[in-house]
Amino acid sequence: MPEAFLYFIWQYKYFTKNSLTTTDGDAVQVLHTGFRNHDAGPDFTNARLLIADVEWIGTVEMHIRTSDWLAHRHQHDRAYDNVILHVVWEDDRATSSRRVDRADGMPLPTLELRPLVDPALLIRYQDLSRSSDAIPCASQFKSVSPLRLTSMLDKAMMQRLERKAAGVQEIVRQTNGDWEEATYQLVAANMGFNINTDPMAQLSRAVPLKSILKHRDVLLQAEAMLFGTAGLLPAEEGDDYVVTLQREYRFLSAKYRLAEKQVMPHAWKWGRLRPANFPTLRLAQFARLLTKQASLFSLFVGTTAVDRLVKSLQITPSEYWQTHYRFGKQTEKGASALGQQAAENIVINTVVPLLAAYAHHRGQPAYIDRAITLLEQLPSEKNRLTENWETLGLGIRTAFDSQAAIELHNEFCSQKKCLSCQVGAALVKK
Repeated sequence: MPEAFLYFIWQYKYFTKNSLTTTDGDAVQVLHTGFRNHDAGPDFTNARLLIADVEWIGTVEMHIRTSDWLAHRHQHDRAYDNVILHVVWEDDRATSSRRVDRADGMPLPTLELRPLVDPALLIRYQDLSRSSDAIPCASQFKSVSPLRLTSMLDKAMMQRLERKAAGVQEIVRQTNGDWEEATYQLVAANMGFNINTDPMAQLSRAVPLKSILKHRDVLLQAEAMLFGTAGLLPAEEGDDYVVTLQREYRFLSAKYRLAEKQVMPHAWKWGRLRPANFPTLRLAQFARLLTKQASLFSLFVGTTAVDRLVKSLQITPSEYWQTHYRFGKQTEKGASALGQQAAENIVINTVVPLLAAYAHHRGQPAYIDRAITLLEQLPSEKNRLTENWETLGLGIRTAFDSQAAIELHNEFCSQKKCLSCQVGAALVKK
């Protein structure tokens, strides 16, 4: 049994509260269970208890067995001096010869939960935690009230937004507060579209945006820096375009010392990709976007109309890449422009988190409101996870819905955090 179940039982008082006593027979009254501590130290803080008619205010530590206090060596940790109650599922002191004390040597009051909890509660929890379904509550999903489900989806969406915003803030920190450079790195990683996210991110760190912007008026030079540093530029001579890129890259590589930061060619993945997703074409589109837009950061932060934002991202690369997917292999017709779904993906996964992070930076919640509005105006994403949810009857109409559903699956369902989910918790306590 995980301690998460104990936290759930304690936090919501799902135990018999009449005539509570410690394992030593002292009467206990729970005035306030305290607040869940997700950092180091005792599990609950600011709890208020009456033990033997004396009011105590302090922390509560929880374990499966009483002896776990000793196993975790809390008796030697001064952070646990303020523990006023040890809550356990099973008191195993009968099989242990050692007394459980605080660090100061005082006996530690212990409350055993197992006799106080309805066995049906544990059975319902175990049914969820042992489920082999991708969504543990799939068989019971239709019994959940729509209001509770909507509330949980809102919670999941805001959690996702905050988590992604924190990732953006970390990139801003790494770029010494340069929001323009951070935006450039975010878009680069996004244009890897999962399969090539890592090499695209590595490339953006190897070629600073300021180097590309110095050559913004000459698209071919921007392409040379990106293709060459990506390790995708052919070593042998090819057509006129390749020869020109090679010449430009030799000069620019020496000028900006790019060769020493080159991405290894094997880092790029090609298997199972449609030609429209080949890294060469994505890099060509990226180069065109960087030279067409004077400031991606200003575009993303300053544009409120979602249609205009999506359209501004649907750029067409240079003429060569309108008939090529790879160097030296001409096609009759190439799907060269960045498609609408790809542009919408960038809005969802780059623009929205950027706005949320900028809201924290500026202390202006209006940017978060704009981020949410963008998600509500965009169509939902279509993938295996959203299809699973729709099969269960969850209506997914907008990107807000699909992002919330993805977060709910990835951060709750797949990790069996059912007790942290309003849906799972409702099914357990019934």
